[in-house]
Amino acid sequence: MLANVSKNVFLHASQNRVLNKAAKKWGLRFGAGQVVAGDTIEGAMKKVRELNEKGLVCTLDHLGEFVSSREEATEATQYNVRTLETMAANGVDCNLSVKMTQLGLDIDRSFCLDNMRRILDTAKQYNNFVRIDMEDYAHCQMTLDILRELRETYDNVGTVIQSYLFRAEQDVKDLKGVPLRLVKGAYQESPTVAFQNKEDVDKNYVRIIEEHLLSGSYTAIASHDHNIIDKVKEMVKKYNIPRTQFEFQMLYGFRSELQLSLVQEGYKVRVYVPFGKDWFGYFMRRLAERPQNVAFALKGFFSK
Repeated sequence: MLANVSKNVFLHASQNRVLNKAAKKWGLRFGAGQVVAGDTIEGAMKKVRELNEKGLVCTLDHLGEFVSSREEATEATQYNVRTLETMAANGVDCNLSVKMTQLGLDIDRSFCLDNMRRILDTAKQYNNFVRIDMEDYAHCQMTLDILRELRETYDNVGTVIQSYLFRAEQDVKDLKGVPLRLVKGAYQESPTVAFQNKEDVDKNYVRIIEEHLLSGSYTAIASHDHNIIDKVKEMVKKYNIPRTQFEFQMLYGFRSELQLSLVQEGYKVRVYVPFGKDWFGYFMRRLAERPQNVAFALKGFFSK
């Protein structure tokens, strides 16, 4: 019960525009620096190089929420283009993750689509891949619609499917052949569209992982849950699925020892590396996901 209250508090905070705006002035506080790799491209690039040296590959995410003007969306697009250029210049093994609301999805669909094309053209130039992050349920269908439109021209783009949504299994079937990151989900959704208890979310998660792997599609399993990871190991062994067809993904700052142990076992592990001044919403959602994550905030608070 207390865990649910805590989760709701953090999720509501993540959507608070006033707190989000204030956090940009605070700098990385309350332990956020442990899970956000700095507020500049240069700072994030340093972390990516360190992770690459340990055998980990990465995906960079320039954090940004509550974009409400074309100017902000254009600026975000330019920043993502610059991030791709900086990755290429540094020779790092790293993809890019983007949120389409940051690129103007809530302002104008065509405008957002043009911004995505600009980013994908840059990524293609450098033989790189772009992952469209999935946001809340209200943006789910429009995200998938735009993805399908982009896939008509670009093969270097994929997205994320969240297992707590009832629609997830059908979406995975419909997206056969598309590189997907499969996650449990980190937003607060209505019981009319999403499973509400962990057991159901986990069962659906394993189900969609199996579905996508057996379809022959490239699959990124994004989880810190060692039980899920062990089931995937058993699954790929059972079906003789090559390790080149999947990868494990984890968040920067979480379960670092597990990341390295998987690399030592010969698995590909990608670290999701967020950076930027707009860190507050991301950090609040991480705290909401697991009560244990609050230790990050307390440690960071008392270290000030």
